[in-house]
Amino acid sequence: MGCSKNLVDSEALITKFEKAGYRCTHDAKRIEGEIAVVNTCGFIEDAKQESIDTILELVQAKEEGRINKLFVMGCLSQRYKEELEKEIPQVDKYYGKFNYKQLLTDLGSPDTPTCSGERHITTPSHYAYVKISEGCDRRCAYCAIPIITGRHVSRPKEDILEEVRSLVERGVKEFQIIAQELTYYGVDIDGKRHIADLIADIAAIKGVKWIRLHYAYPNQFPLELLDVIRDNPNVCKYLDIALQHISDNMLTRMHRHVTKQETVDLIGKIRQTVPGIHLRTTLMVGFPGETEDDFKELVDFVKWAKFERMGAFAYSEEEGTYSAEHYEDDVPADVKQRRLDKLMAVQQRISADVEAEKVGKTLRAIIDRKEGDYYVGRTEFCSPEVDPEVLIPAAARRLRTGCFYNVHITDSDDFDLYGEVVD
Repeated sequence: MGCSKNLVDSEALITKFEKAGYRCTHDAKRIEGEIAVVNTCGFIEDAKQESIDTILELVQAKEEGRINKLFVMGCLSQRYKEELEKEIPQVDKYYGKFNYKQLLTDLGSPDTPTCSGERHITTPSHYAYVKISEGCDRRCAYCAIPIITGRHVSRPKEDILEEVRSLVERGVKEFQIIAQELTYYGVDIDGKRHIADLIADIAAIKGVKWIRLHYAYPNQFPLELLDVIRDNPNVCKYLDIALQHISDNMLTRMHRHVTKQETVDLIGKIRQTVPGIHLRTTLMVGFPGETEDDFKELVDFVKWAKFERMGAFAYSEEEGTYSAEHYEDDVPADVKQRRLDKLMAVQQRISADVEAEKVGKTLRAIIDRKEGDYYVGRTEFCSPEVDPEVLIPAAARRLRTGCFYNVHITDSDDFDLYGEVVD
């Protein structure tokens, strides 16, 4: 359940099971077998409820004899282990975010630690996620993640590079570099930000065709990273940088440690240094104290920034966070929804314009799958599962999944492109 960082943990655990002689299925359509493991998300209320519903579904499968044992791991059980043990005792054992590797030992198998790069890739074989750190030192007022994951811990660079080399040998071409706070990489090691050096070193590995960066933070952004994006053809002109809001009132209350002007200046610097870059961001509406003026400022900012990719969500109070303990959740639910709908309607028009500008251009795309009458691919400006795709008629010619093609864009809609392969 949840984010791609959880997916990486699941892939590592699958490998441990396989080394111990088990046959594993990821996200099986029908739950049956000896053991089921749920890797939970505990980020926001909807994600927590989805995890709980999945656990209860598997409890029923266990009671019906379709599975023998049920284990739960991940962020939700890291945070609410005691409560879950009381409320859902049918689970054989709960593990947290970090001690799940003990599961095989508890099952009586010898400990088989997973080495860097030894992961059962559950994504299409041509791309993979690479997690470069755990935890987060940011203390945004609304966010429970530092409570769950603890402080920021960078992985050693050589471990990351060895993992990438190993994945390349297995046919992976595209790498989604992920962390809770990507741009903080290295600070816990020697007080300096080393994300630019790390990405440059990954880009230098033979066989790495695309690198895409997720989850940067605007405060003290390392500008040298922009040079790496601009100067390396295999580093996609794409940056995922969560901004959350733009009004100084909201940024202060959210403990974002950045101002509106600093944010505007940073966006200008990014676009100036890396022409053609596509920015993805996440925004929040309905945070405690958000006024209509604050929201109007946010809408005006989105219209100005013209983010190529944008997601938004309504604030939900998370216990243990600063905002839950110090602010009243004073924006009514219907107002949150109205603001969310309006913001996303504005973004839909922007997205339609952004995609329409690509019509007539020829872009390099990688093919992810065949679906119905179309091959489905992505350009460097699109991350898997969350961004627009390129639809190519399957009747025209046979294409190979995981291969790159030059695609002439013939049409677009609000979020997707249509095209044909050209030689």
